[in-house]
Amino acid sequence: MESRTLYAASILFFFFLYLSGSSAMQHGKKTKRQPCKHLKLFFHDIIYNGENAENATSSIVAAPEGANRTILAAQNHFGNVVVFDDPITLDNNLHSIPVGRAQGMYIYDKKDTFCSWLGFTFVLNSTDHQGTINFIGADPLLMKTRDISVVGGTGDFAMARGIATLMTDAYEGEVYFRLRVDIKLYECW
Repeated sequence: MESRTLYAASILFFFFLYLSGSSAMQHGKKTKRQPCKHLKLFFHDIIYNGENAENATSSIVAAPEGANRTILAAQNHFGNVVVFDDPITLDNNLHSIPVGRAQGMYIYDKKDTFCSWLGFTFVLNSTDHQGTINFIGADPLLMKTRDISVVGGTGDFAMARGIATLMTDAYEGEVYFRLRVDIKLYECW
């Protein structure tokens, strides 16, 4: 009787072990997730150059020793820290009605190529969207598309998580650039 109980317990143990393994293998399959929200927005950055105070939306607030704060530093702008409060539009026209503001900073952090580190928030205040979306990540500027992380938000975007793909849509020297931001949120509350 005791050997039968032990035999039955062993079979039962291996049966449950099999079930747990097959269940884990099914969950281990990668399935392509679809975003729960998708936005395409543009933000327009006009850096202060000493002559455009009325139109400027960003300013150099720190520069390498010997550099000034109206001209980006030589050698890939390494060491410059820029803060911005840029208009966000639904299309690529700077003069379109803004749907919000992009507020934050970028830090040029590589000597050997154009690259910046971004930390910013989209503050959206339109009839379609109310709230903020927070972004953070590296921006290797010479790449056609770059991904940065969406790390949170408020309002319509409370606790959002996802990816934002940045594309330089236009630039005029070192005074103006426009980024197209393709936002795909995978966690929406």
